[in-house]
Formats: sequence, C-alpha cells, structure tokens
Amino acid sequence: MKEAVVDRPKDKVWTYEDYLRLTGDKRYEVINGRLEEMPAPGFEHQLISKAIVIALDRFVNDRNMGVVVYAPFDVILSETVVVQPDILFISKDNLKNIKNGRLFGPPDLTIEIVSPGSYRRDRYEKFSLYERYGVKEYWIVYPEYRAIEVWCLKDGKYALHTVASGSGEVKSCVLKGFKVKVEEVLK
Repeated sequence: MKEAVVDRPKDKVWTYEDYLRLTGDKRYEVINGRLEEMPAPGFEHQLISKAIVIALDRFVNDRNMGVVVYAPFDVILSETVVVQPDILFISKDNLKNIKNGRLFGPPDLTIEIVSPGSYRRDRYEKFSLYERYGVKEYWIVYPEYRAIEVWCLKDGKYALHTVASGSGEVKSCVLKGFKVKVEEVLK
C-alpha cells in the first residue's frame, strides 16, 4: 500500500523502501535518511539542462560510450540515499547496475544545475554524497554567475578539474575530449 508523505513522522529515517511507497506527482530525494521535496525546475534551468544534454548525448552516442539520462531518474546510492541528478552519464560498464528502471550505485558523471533554493544541497550535501559514493566526476552549474565547476575524484576526494565563468570552456576528466563552452549553455 502506498503512503502519503503527511502520514510519516518528520524525524523518521527515510529509506529507499519508504521512498518507493510515496504517492502523488511531487518529486523527492532521500538525503542521508531525510526526505526532501524537489520543486519543479524553472524555465532557465530547463534551457541550460537541454543545451548540456544535447552536447553530452551527441558526444557519448558518437563514441558508443554509454548513456546520458536526465531528471527525473532515480539513483540509489544506499538504503538512505536516493537522488535525482539533473543530468548523469552511465558508462557501458555500469549499465549492468540499472535494475527495474533505476540505477543502483554511482553514475560515472553527474551534473547539478543550481536553482535559487538548491545551492546548499547541490554545493555541499550532494557534493559530499557524490564524493563519498564514488561518482567520478561532478559538474556544478551556477546560472546566476554564468559559471561551471568540474570536480574529479582523485584518491577518494574531489579536486577542482576545471572552472569557467562568463566565457571559456570546461572539460571532462571522465569523457576525454568532451568540453562545453559556458557562453553556449549559459546564455
């Protein structure tokens, strides 16, 4: 039986099983056992996401490297961590981790586009989660500042790989040769 969110105590530790029982049309993530409602992205967010997905998907498909997926899509990192990155890349080697239409384990690359209410979650909470669970590359897109940071996992910790603001380009460490010009996606 599916449960409404209002029927659950706020101090409860949420699990993937609890998450599966949610009803309604709202989007949620489970961050360290805490249920977080995800507001619908705005128009600018969607235009940025579309521009990145088109470039990334073309690059990945041309080289038969795996798949590019965009939200909403569940990524189960642990029993108490279920996220929906804005954009993610799953290499051919990791496609075996897709079960029942969800990814169990880390994607190879995630991209979060910071919205007005998501800065803390994207820059600190998800940064820490993606680092801890072994996401090899994490992009943080800041529309307000027309900037993109690319973080790469080195010895279990994220190191800033490349950053651009206003103009210039950022490069992937996981997808060798993939780069994006800031001015083309953050117009």
